[in-house]
Amino acid sequence: MNTRFFTVPGSDRTYDRNIILAVLLISLMMSLLQVSSVNNLLPSIHSALNTTDSATQWILSGFTLAIGVMLVPAGRMGDLAGRSGMFVLGLGVFALASLGVGLAPNPLFLNIMRVFQGFGAGIYSPQVTGMILQYFQGKARAKAFGLMGLVVSMSVAVGPVLSGSMVALFGPDPGWRVSFFLNVPIAAIAMIASWRYLPFTHQKTRHHLDIDPFGMLQLVLAVLCIMTPFMSTASWRWYLLIGGAVLLVTWVIWEQKYELRGKEPMVSVNLFRTQSFGYCTAISGLQFLGSSSLFVVLAMFLQQGLGVSALWVGLVGLPNALASGYMAVWSGRHALDHGKSIQVFALATMVATTLLIILVAWGMMHHDWPIWIMSIALIPIGLGAGSMGAANQTQGMLDVPPSHGGAAGGVLQTVQRVSTAIGNAMITGVFFAANQEGHTADHWFQGFASSLVVVAVCVGAAALVALRYWRVSRNK
Repeated sequence: MNTRFFTVPGSDRTYDRNIILAVLLISLMMSLLQVSSVNNLLPSIHSALNTTDSATQWILSGFTLAIGVMLVPAGRMGDLAGRSGMFVLGLGVFALASLGVGLAPNPLFLNIMRVFQGFGAGIYSPQVTGMILQYFQGKARAKAFGLMGLVVSMSVAVGPVLSGSMVALFGPDPGWRVSFFLNVPIAAIAMIASWRYLPFTHQKTRHHLDIDPFGMLQLVLAVLCIMTPFMSTASWRWYLLIGGAVLLVTWVIWEQKYELRGKEPMVSVNLFRTQSFGYCTAISGLQFLGSSSLFVVLAMFLQQGLGVSALWVGLVGLPNALASGYMAVWSGRHALDHGKSIQVFALATMVATTLLIILVAWGMMHHDWPIWIMSIALIPIGLGAGSMGAANQTQGMLDVPPSHGGAAGGVLQTVQRVSTAIGNAMITGVFFAANQEGHTADHWFQGFASSLVVVAVCVGAAALVALRYWRVSRNK
């Protein structure tokens, strides 16, 4: 199974793991770019379509929510009905929606198409994890997850540059439209490559397909209710959070009873009883609660507090992204044997560096330190984040049966996205609360420092859970 080529039951074809991984990761990058590149396009979209503040917010939120509600159901459907088929279906929806976004005549149509873009990405993204779990084992699997981490890092770095280049080359309008049109040929090529190179197998016959529709509906509504309050300003939004918590509890009870009745639940609760998956899901959730918001508040502090240009703000994070990509590949080589210790030291590095960044920001404000010092200070964050990606993914999937790989990958990604939504609301809230007395450089620094302390606390909590996981595993 560790060799490059393999066959599957019922087929006389030979499949190439390297080509499969390339198809999966290129497609995954395409969906990730929709998050990192769109921020740069918002001014151009606003100018072209005269979007309101609410409509502009939903350009980002609609996509994120749509992915969040689709990940687990689509992952489980892939486990049951065939991952390659779901992968191609998701790519098709994503391509058509990207075309619709590019052709959007008004904000309403654009946001509807952005939601369908999210649905498409949410359908095919969990199949990536599922197929890596299905077709790769041992060190080959860890290496694949390392390359997956590299793709995530590259997407963060490339997205703003790519979208900015389209606007610079074609002008604000149609430059922003071209950025979305680019998805269409890439998705079409990925679909053709999928038909040619991916194994189209399924786990069960249609006669025995058990998709747990009520469980799916409950989880979709729960995730929607939990994420929406942190991405909206409506006065009634917190009632949704209460409803989401209730739905989540009833979903867990339903899944337990569904499994006890001899049926196949959407997500087996036994996954969370598995030490590796349970710990790594908790670690990932806590990490994303804090770390995903660091660059949001950094950009606001540099631009609004110190008057740094948007171009320089983008360039500041480039060494961080490169370091993250390098360490993702390195971690992939070592995650199987040393993943638990990598998790602990990576998170500890991120905590220490987060506190160091506060000192650097103080020096930039009071002693005119050059911006490149901040760029250097961010490199250890990239080293830690890149190491964590491959290590946590590999460790979390160690004991997950391949038959549940898509659902497990969907759960892990959903936890990350929910944590990101909550963290963004919480940490930016701290940033603005500490800065509410005025808009001087000192006030911007107070907001930035306060928010980074919260980031450090969240990542520190993840480090403590990782340390506990390491110790429990060593004592077994």
